[in-house]
Amino acid sequence: MNHLPLIIKREYLNKVRNKSFIIMTFLTPIIMVGIFTLVAYLSQLNNDNVNTIQVLDESGLFVNLFENTESIHFEKLSNVSLIEAKINTEESEKYGLLYIPKVENIDGFSESIVFFSTESPSLIVMKNIEDEIEEKVNDLKLKEAGIDSKAIKELRVYINTKQETFQGQETSKLGSILKLAFGGAAGYLLFMFIIIYGNMIMRSVIEEKTSRIIEIIISSVKPIKLLLGKIIGTSLAGITQFLAWVILLGILSTVVSLIFGIDPTAVQASQQEMLVQNSELNSQEMLQTIIYEIYALPLANLIIMFLLFFIGGYLLYSSLYAAIGAAVDSETDTQQFMLPVLLPLIIGIYVGFFTVIENPHGTVSQIFSFIPFTSPVVMLMRIPFGVPLWQQILSLLILFATFIGTVWFAAKIYRVGILMYGKKASYKELLKWLKY
Repeated sequence: MNHLPLIIKREYLNKVRNKSFIIMTFLTPIIMVGIFTLVAYLSQLNNDNVNTIQVLDESGLFVNLFENTESIHFEKLSNVSLIEAKINTEESEKYGLLYIPKVENIDGFSESIVFFSTESPSLIVMKNIEDEIEEKVNDLKLKEAGIDSKAIKELRVYINTKQETFQGQETSKLGSILKLAFGGAAGYLLFMFIIIYGNMIMRSVIEEKTSRIIEIIISSVKPIKLLLGKIIGTSLAGITQFLAWVILLGILSTVVSLIFGIDPTAVQASQQEMLVQNSELNSQEMLQTIIYEIYALPLANLIIMFLLFFIGGYLLYSSLYAAIGAAVDSETDTQQFMLPVLLPLIIGIYVGFFTVIENPHGTVSQIFSFIPFTSPVVMLMRIPFGVPLWQQILSLLILFATFIGTVWFAAKIYRVGILMYGKKASYKELLKWLKY
């Protein structure tokens, strides 16, 4: 009789009916939305504050330079000394005092301007002030030399290099950023999924081993079927919980946005600047460009390969987690075996971010996208940049073949380890178990 479906069903139902599983399924999205909502509210509250900067311009050259914004207002001071201005600004609890002295020549402005404040001012505010003053000073310097600054700006040519494949498909820098974002998110998601639900499988094995239930089960089921049943059943429970989180997060985010007028998924830093090099695209044009770049991505290939590598990578590491659970008597004993399992994942994340970003088709990126313990992460990061289909298929075949081999080795450890009590396993002991 094939007991595998029964084991999968048992593992799945045990997980989804567990009180802690149900509580965390509903509680986690609430906590996440609550945190993002709180941060968004505090950020919005912070942006609502209007800071006043007083300007004492003794040179008279920058009187009408500074314009008020939603968060910064400028007050121009006149007929007061620096000492009086400092006292006035401090007593009125203004954001700060910008002092521009009178200098003998324009070069003197480079080191003579001072910003007085009670606390350290915002870096963005200081950068904006410096940029405006610097532009004005440079214009004055050019004018002093008899050069028309407007004419120079009109003569200046800005280069925006178009990117296109040899097949005629247009690409762009923004498209590369979107590809990197997708690949990075996919790799990181797999990394977190493996850690969370791999530990769930390991704890499940340890609990059954310590409760001696496994002795009854193993009398009628082969260890490899029991191992596969645990892996697949727990995987399905994890996918169920993940889908529930996605649905609940979407519903809660919509409700919060409608009730409080806050978008918890779009938290922005105060006065964040969006710099688009060598272009003057407005927000509508930028949105159209992003939509075009998203549709230009090989979406069908990305989705299919994401699912396949996601499943393959998770199954591979789950078998190792189950073997670790069978080899120990308590969760505290697992630490010595966790590093060799997590190390390839960590290497995959670092290789993905530091090599795929620079050269997704380089030698290092290609090698690690075929090594089964790093390929789920690295290949997912490479695919958005255009990987030949034969490389993707070959990497998948190697990954699933390694999973089958790993399950076979893990089952050998599993069948001995689940019946071992009171003796701490070592790497030497595990090698002996593989020979049985």
